Amino acid sequence: MTDELKNPNIPVPAELEGTVTITTLDKLYNWSRRSSIFPMIFGLACCAIEMICAASSRFDLARFGMEVFRATPRQSDLMIVSGTVTKKMVPQIVRLYNQMPEPKYVMAMGACASGGGPFKEGYNVVSGIDKFIPVDVYVPGCPPTPQALIFGLIKLQEKIDQQSIKSVPWYNSDAIEAIPIPILGPDLIDPRQGSQIAREMAVATEAEA
Repeated sequence: MTDELKNPNIPVPAELEGTVTITTLDKLYNWSRRSSIFPMIFGLACCAIEMICAASSRFDLARFGMEVFRATPRQSDLMIVSGTVTKKMVPQIVRLYNQMPEPKYVMAMGACASGGGPFKEGYNVVSGIDKFIPVDVYVPGCPPTPQALIFGLIKLQEKIDQQSIKSVPWYNSDAIEAIPIPILGPDLIDPRQGSQIAREMAVATEAEA
C-alpha cells in the first residue's frame, strides 16, 4: 500500500512496517476512486484538441489512472466540457450529465466553458456551463494546454481526497434529483425558472394593460 494511505498518527512497530498498514476507510475509498477516473469522450471546440493531446503518450494520463476515455455516459464519472457551449448543445449536455452514475464530476475546460470566453453575451453561446450543471474544477485558458488540463485533473483528485463517505450526497437517504433538461426555443429556457418567468410575464401584461 502506498505511503499516502498510511495514517501517521498511529505508530506501527518497526518489525511490522513492511506487512501492516493502518489507514481509514475514507482514505482507502477516495484513493481507489481518484486512481480510476473514467473521463467521457466529449469535445465541443478547439479545447477538445488539447484534451486529445493530453491523452497521448507524450503526457501519459495513465500515470493518474485517467487514460480510459469512455464513449458512453453510463461508464463515465468525469465530464470534461471542452469548448464553446452553444444554446443548442446545452440540452444534450444536461441529458448526458443526468445519465452519468454517481459519483460524477464536471470540469469546465477553457474560457468558453467557464464563462463564455470571447463569445460571452453572444446570441447563441451560454456564459458558462455552470449555469446549468454543477462544475467541480475550472481550467482557465483559451485554449488551455495539456499541462493545464492535467493540473486540473490533479486538483480534482485533491478534491476527491477531501470527501468523506459520511457526507457525500450519493450515500445519503435523499435521492439525487435529475437536472431538468433546458427547453430550446427562440431562446434557452431553464424549467427551474418557470415560476419566475410566469411572474415576469404577468407583470409585463399588467404594465401593457
